[in-house]
Amino acid sequence: QVQLVESGGGLVQAGGSLRLSCAASGSIFSINSMGWYRQAPGKQRELVAAITSDDITNYADSVKGRFTISRDNAKDAVYLQMNSLKPEDTAVYYCAAELHFAGTGSIDYWGKGTLVTVSS
Repeated sequence: QVQLVESGGGLVQAGGSLRLSCAASGSIFSINSMGWYRQAPGKQRELVAAITSDDITNYADSVKGRFTISRDNAKDAVYLQMNSLKPEDTAVYYCAAELHFAGTGSIDYWGKGTLVTVSS
């Protein structure tokens, strides 16, 4: 059993900040990469930010300069610091991780999502 536990979502005014957290737990594994996706009403799910096992990062153009992704390998956790939030950032944010299990291989896991609402 593997869980991706998310926290940090909520309601914030435009220009404010939030910090999302996600930790993987439950079984013996190693993490190849972790990231955050989001899905707004009526839109497809999109990549927000991702980070590899050697700390190489990738960001959507819409969040560059405002969001920062980081990871703590000792805690099997990934974080997303979101600054200068805009109403268009409103969405359900999902934690994602590619986990490697000895003898099995790599499997993708998803969190249940946390809602971020930015008011104008």
